[in-house]
Amino acid sequence: MKLAIVLFSLLALSECLHKVPLIKGKTARMILKEKGLWEDFRKKYPYNPMVKFDPRFAVSAESLTNDADLEYYGVISIGTPPQSFTVMFDSGSSNLWVPSTYCNSQACTNHNTFNPQDSSTFQSTSQSVSVQYGTGSMTGFLGYDTVQVGGITISNQIFGLSESEGSYMYYLVPDGILGLAFPSISSSSATPVFDNMMSQGLVSEDLFSVYLSSDSESGSFVLFGGIDSSYYTGNIYWIPLSAETYWEINMDSVTINGTVVGCSGGCQAIVDTGTSHIIGPTSDIDNINQWVGATVDQNGDGIVSCSNVQSMPDVTFTLNGYTFTIPGSSYVTESSDGCTTGFTGSGSTEFWILGDVFIREFYVIFNRGNNSVGLAVAA
Repeated sequence: MKLAIVLFSLLALSECLHKVPLIKGKTARMILKEKGLWEDFRKKYPYNPMVKFDPRFAVSAESLTNDADLEYYGVISIGTPPQSFTVMFDSGSSNLWVPSTYCNSQACTNHNTFNPQDSSTFQSTSQSVSVQYGTGSMTGFLGYDTVQVGGITISNQIFGLSESEGSYMYYLVPDGILGLAFPSISSSSATPVFDNMMSQGLVSEDLFSVYLSSDSESGSFVLFGGIDSSYYTGNIYWIPLSAETYWEINMDSVTINGTVVGCSGGCQAIVDTGTSHIIGPTSDIDNINQWVGATVDQNGDGIVSCSNVQSMPDVTFTLNGYTFTIPGSSYVTESSDGCTTGFTGSGSTEFWILGDVFIREFYVIFNRGNNSVGLAVAA
């Protein structure tokens, strides 16, 4: 009888763990380079990584930024019968939105669009939604429908349906965005997807975890409701949040060979799956690039010799007293036209964004139960 109870408990637990595979595919930068459009595009639409976190850029809403190096996305479905979409799972924003059949932008011509008339469970609202990008905005309206994410069926999920989108979205593979940050930054006070998962009792624990593979198109995932211990080694180090908006934490310093090269005296950092690079104040980032032997070009890219990558120094981030180290082989990206570092300057803004360059080295747990971020060395 006890064995039956244990087996039933394990089955119930496993049913509340839902893994969404993430595809590691082409970035907008890669696609634009293949078409010979990248240099003109980056001049016309300069990358501003801080737009996403700066309320001055918002249009009565949260703001998002154009990051041409994002490469991870997964599949969800909306409606009855379900309509499928690829989305970026973004811990730096809180809204779910996808293109709609009402969208008249070029960006919607090569992406899946949601047709409300084809869903028997769709409920429209009179609320508008507007999200500002570094290269334009997404505008549309809000509706409710059934959303399926990794085997989880969420009823009455509010989401945005785009009617217009910024031009750069045409070159992104994902159709839309699924935000995983807090309700406090949600546009139009729309309840985020994970909050509905929790309130509807669809996850066994109030947390989700992320593993980003660097070696192949497959292997990456977002796991809702639990932790998969086979994807990390050693201990999980828990870091309390300093704010319940983004996944924001206290960072003590950034060091190379024991010397402080950034975040001197402490600073704030946001762990963000929706940003590809490690972003920091330009003066600190320039210092880091100099220390690792990179030359910063006119576009702000840190250029290094591909033959030097293995000898480049580790960069260590100290968070809440714990040290997390990134080797040169992880913070340098090699492409057909050379090697660049994954460090990008943000201007004079003091806080940092720990994006995918950082996250790929660790198994990351976003814990809403105790408002903390857990980090363990990725297996």
